[in-house]
Amino acid sequence: MAHEYPICPLCKRPIPPDAKQSLHHLIPKLKGGKGGPVVLLHQICHNEIHATLTEADLARSYNTPDALRAHPRLEKFVKWVAKRPPDFHSKTPGARPGARRRQKG
Repeated sequence: MAHEYPICPLCKRPIPPDAKQSLHHLIPKLKGGKGGPVVLLHQICHNEIHATLTEADLARSYNTPDALRAHPRLEKFVKWVAKRPPDFHSKTPGARPGARRRQKG
């Protein structure tokens, strides 16, 4: 009997229970999204979203899975990660904790 795992709305791969995963607020909490819609993502997908976009960009233009997948860097990432197993995880290149918070704009 096949297990039905949740599907990551970014990469469209299944999220098995042993995969690193987290909830993503489609509108960042700091931009009014507290209590708003959330989606379950692979942790690597979630990391890539936050390494790519500022909180303001997420709130303004990238607050749906379709919009996120349409971003050029995320589109490239999705094509790359789709070739990996569903429980794949690695460090996110270019992710610098806190760096996006120091950006203005």
